Amino acid sequence: MGILEKISEIEKEIARTQKNKATEYHLGLLKAKLAKYRAQLLEPSKSPAAKGEGFDVMKSGDARVALIGFPSVGKSTFLSLMTSTASEAASYEFTTLTCIPGVIEYKGANIQLLDLPGIIEGAAQGKGRGRQVIAVARTADVVIMMLDATKGEVQRALLEKELESVGIRLNKSKPNIYFKPKKGGGISFNSTVTLTQCSEKLVQLILHEYKIFNAEVLFREDCSPDEFIDVIVGNRVYMPCLYV
Repeated sequence: MGILEKISEIEKEIARTQKNKATEYHLGLLKAKLAKYRAQLLEPSKSPAAKGEGFDVMKSGDARVALIGFPSVGKSTFLSLMTSTASEAASYEFTTLTCIPGVIEYKGANIQLLDLPGIIEGAAQGKGRGRQVIAVARTADVVIMMLDATKGEVQRALLEKELESVGIRLNKSKPNIYFKPKKGGGISFNSTVTLTQCSEKLVQLILHEYKIFNAEVLFREDCSPDEFIDVIVGNRVYMPCLYV
């Protein structure tokens, strides 16, 4: 069974499992496995063709802003209006096939604006050129998510899910958890607050799933199992997002 099939099976099992006290450990383990498989999807392909022409844009200026959205929501028009760069815009989908950079000059600051190809549902699993688009988005300082005002909240939810699944956390701060693997001594667990979402047993089960049997863990806020997994994985990107 391939990674995509394993991810699909775990997502189905999580959806089927009703959340309650009896299932919290099982759900925690499922989420840990899901995060492991998704991390494998993010690993760069050994194939030179997978890199994708036009995606390796050098970071420049004082900040980098990534334009994220579904095809034909106005990203290219926005780039052409805001910068001196002309990005092709047309009434058909996928007009932009590579990453097109432009520069906004504002009060002495140079802001690099990237027009990225439209994301489609399943982008995080590699549909379209989704994985390459998302890899560029991870290098940005801010995400501008462009939405079609006629399509309600569904577009926003789908895009947030795609970015979330590859470790991009929008408008969130890093969980206040101290975590340090050790060479011995077992797992030392402490918290400075009352925990309502995680327990010592659940923390140990999640760590064991990652083959970690010796570590120091200190919760300084009431975090969820998902947030604890983010801390273990350690490659999460926390950035502000503007919705347009």
